[in-house]
Amino acid sequence: MTLDDESAWALLRRLDDPDHMEFPRGYDHAAVRARFDRLAARLDQQFQCTCSVDRYVQDASHHGTITIPHTATASGQHITVTVSNFGNLTAVTLGNPGSYDADEERELFQAPDRHRVDGALEALDYVAISEHLLWTRYDGVSDLVSSYPPKHPPTWWTRFFDYL
Repeated sequence: MTLDDESAWALLRRLDDPDHMEFPRGYDHAAVRARFDRLAARLDQQFQCTCSVDRYVQDASHHGTITIPHTATASGQHITVTVSNFGNLTAVTLGNPGSYDADEERELFQAPDRHRVDGALEALDYVAISEHLLWTRYDGVSDLVSSYPPKHPPTWWTRFFDYL
């Protein structure tokens, strides 16, 4: 399911725990990994390909990344699905994260690709957050900002989908 902006902001702020930066309280790595693996298998099936899967993430707020190869997409570019350690959050991007602004992505990300990804996410109760919201400067409750230079402040992407 993809959330509207207002609902997405409410969810991001609710999940922003200042005491748990890499993963939330009560995090069950085995359960998160099992569901992540099911998502990778579903995307393989939906796109009739073998996706590239990064399962070896450490010191990060995200669990892993699944890349659907460009040869399997109607968009003609690879699609990146990044899965957070928090609240079933995912970010779906055409190409690499940060490659396109919202208008470009709307134009270039073909509907058949988007529907297949969204279907796989919904089947496993993942929630897709618009990448473009996530590039907003982080202003949450943690002290994450103190770890970054003022000229390069963290974003909400950093908080939930990046290395810390």
